[in-house]
Amino acid sequence: MNAHRWKVWVSVCGTSLLLLVVAGARGQSTPAKASSEDAAAKPPKLAEEEYKNIQALKGIPAEQVVPSMQFIAASLGVECEYCHVPHRMEKDDKKPKLTARKMIGMMMAINKENFEGHREVTCYSCHRGSPDPVATPVITAEEPRREAPEGAKPGEPKPVFPPAEQLLEKYISAIGGAAALQKVTSRVEKGTLTAFGGQHFPVDVYSKAPDKRLSIMHLPNGDSVTAFDGQRGWLSVPGRVHRMSAAENAAARIDADLYFPLHVKTLYEKFRVNSGEKIDGHDTYLVVGLKEGQPPLRLYFDEESGLLLRLIRYAETPLGRNPTQIDYADYREANGLNVPFRWTLSRPGNQFTIQVGQLQQNVPIDDAKFVAPPPAPTTEKPAAP
Repeated sequence: MNAHRWKVWVSVCGTSLLLLVVAGARGQSTPAKASSEDAAAKPPKLAEEEYKNIQALKGIPAEQVVPSMQFIAASLGVECEYCHVPHRMEKDDKKPKLTARKMIGMMMAINKENFEGHREVTCYSCHRGSPDPVATPVITAEEPRREAPEGAKPGEPKPVFPPAEQLLEKYISAIGGAAALQKVTSRVEKGTLTAFGGQHFPVDVYSKAPDKRLSIMHLPNGDSVTAFDGQRGWLSVPGRVHRMSAAENAAARIDADLYFPLHVKTLYEKFRVNSGEKIDGHDTYLVVGLKEGQPPLRLYFDEESGLLLRLIRYAETPLGRNPTQIDYADYREANGLNVPFRWTLSRPGNQFTIQVGQLQQNVPIDDAKFVAPPPAPTTEKPAAP
């Protein structure tokens, strides 16, 4: 697999491996302390303390630099080399990098001066997947679909939807019920991952209650591993290990929660229900989980069966939200539960599908399997993406 493809690769648990492979720019850091006391005693590094030549993003946490770069890349529809010199990412030799700094400053100024500092305008507001914003309106045969507030259409009465609690309970019943779900203590899945224009790779996924998960994609040049040990996640490719950032951990925790259908009701302060889009011919209800200070969670449930067909979550960055969409399909019965045997994870610019061929539940899994290998120590300050 070439370097270009590695730069857009996302791991099988849905967390980006970009941090490991951005032109080899970032070195390995010392493993972070696991306890909350240690984390509280030692403030996180700032971007300028961790990377070389940080200018526009001074003052943000270092772990937010790469997610911010991902947001820019997705907003403009470009790769790292559009702005950066390969293998020398701290250099300012390319004009687009200098322009990007000005654009970041302009965006922040617009929000500060017009929206009381709230992030209303982002890179995507103007670029919409293109390096050059379109200044002239485009005439199209079909208007873009936009949700009316609370599902209402102008001039029509507000539609009535089932309460969110009812839809979440129907979801639990659709998969087999709470009792059947709680009887599952572990799950081992073996299948095939399809990505990069149709290439296929063997993949193994290990899950252990309540919230441990490990995925292994077997590549010709070594395994790509993503794991969450119940507290913190990690990713590795041959020769490199990355401890997940706070935003990555939040995503990995959702993916790893074996009892997510039971726990989702307690993760958010309130829920909003609306009509969802049609997914693979199925009408859906959209349930949006909301909590102050956190990005929303969007859940699409089949109106008829109640099964979860799509989940969309977001990772906050200083520049905007990075979306991740997971589509679930091919539900089959396994030990009294309806389990998706296929899921497709999509982000701007990349996508992969896992098709499960073999599934076993309640098999012994050693906790040591989820422990991250030690990273190679280094004293070199990494280059700024």
